[in-house]
Amino acid sequence: MLNHGAFPFEQLDLLVMLRTVISLATAFVLGTAIGFERQWRQRSAGLRTNVLVALGAAAFADLGLRLRGVEGSTQIVAYVVSGIGFLGAGVILKDGTNIRGLNTAATLWCSAAVGTFCGTGLVFEAILLTVGVLAANTMLRPLVNWVNRRPITAEMTEALYQVHVICRPDSVADARDLLDTELSRANYPIREVETLSSSDDLVELAATLVPTTAEAAELDGVIAALERSPSIRSATWTVGTTA
Repeated sequence: MLNHGAFPFEQLDLLVMLRTVISLATAFVLGTAIGFERQWRQRSAGLRTNVLVALGAAAFADLGLRLRGVEGSTQIVAYVVSGIGFLGAGVILKDGTNIRGLNTAATLWCSAAVGTFCGTGLVFEAILLTVGVLAANTMLRPLVNWVNRRPITAEMTEALYQVHVICRPDSVADARDLLDTELSRANYPIREVETLSSSDDLVELAATLVPTTAEAAELDGVIAALERSPSIRSATWTVGTTA
């Protein structure tokens, strides 16, 4: 029971304070290690962000431990796990069909885990997790690059095929009908048709096919048929990977 009349510093337990200092200092150092790698690669959440996430998580975990013991620390950790998701969502960006920032958000999540380990006194586990995060962000990069450089094949991945056409704004309806007609004739069902760009002179439409295996020669035939129409300025097809 606290004596409210006593001066606050009289209630200090030096051993407890030392544990807090060690926890926060360890979180700061390990957060710096993770953040430095992110800053070096010019990511949106760099050195200071990762340090603050680790430091804040450690502080909250330590506070819960000091106020209500293991039960309090467990409750705080649960809130940190859910709360860091909102911070991570802020660094995820959608750029057209591409999503960027997922790795940065995951790194922030791990920085929070490092901090909670430190705040609960599990320093060795915090160091081990930091090594794992750094290894994932550095040692696995060559493997990721090798996989990404491999050509997309229907045998190895689910491919996403799109047929693109460029037409005049007053021919958009005709272009949509032609896409549906020619792709249906080739037995390639359309999942959706979207407008990729639009100006006063030209409109680009993209017909996304239902995920399937497509033959290049058949798609070339569709493109040739589309380009024979006076409504179409140009046409092409592309292949990528599904999300």
